[in-house]
Amino acid sequence: MDGPWITTKGGDKGMTSLGNNERVPKDHPRVETYGTLDECQAHLGMARATCCDDRIRKELFDLEADLGLVMGYLALYPGLPEPNPSFLDAIVERVRENVGTTFRFVRPGDSVPGAALHQARTVARRAERSAVKLLREGQLEDRAYAYINRLSDAIYALALWTDKANCDCMKD
Repeated sequence: MDGPWITTKGGDKGMTSLGNNERVPKDHPRVETYGTLDECQAHLGMARATCCDDRIRKELFDLEADLGLVMGYLALYPGLPEPNPSFLDAIVERVRENVGTTFRFVRPGDSVPGAALHQARTVARRAERSAVKLLREGQLEDRAYAYINRLSDAIYALALWTDKANCDCMKD
């Protein structure tokens, strides 16, 4: 077997490598931000795995893929595009077309995938709080921060649609 498979042991002393090979502490704000987005992505995956509506599953799949690129961008892997908040705006618009424009506060738990999305939403908000440190220090571009800022809105919208769709699926 060539090289490490699962473990490199390179982080055993509390340091990790960014995509540009720079070594930083594991609690560096950049690592904290993309690690939190990784957690958010896991919740999105749980929502997708339990959702009964193929249209929403596709939205979640695409969001997971985009979020993977955003994490790579934050980890400073070369050649990755700056995150584009209009990707999230388009999700919100598609959700509006399916559920309407009435804003309401919800109590998570109307459906399993919707509850997973609300978990993802709260994790996305934590990522936003972490990313603002990078923004203030000039280590994150405005547009990249705007993406992270709007992420929880897109996930909230998807949770509304998911609850509606999955509650309808459960009636059949």
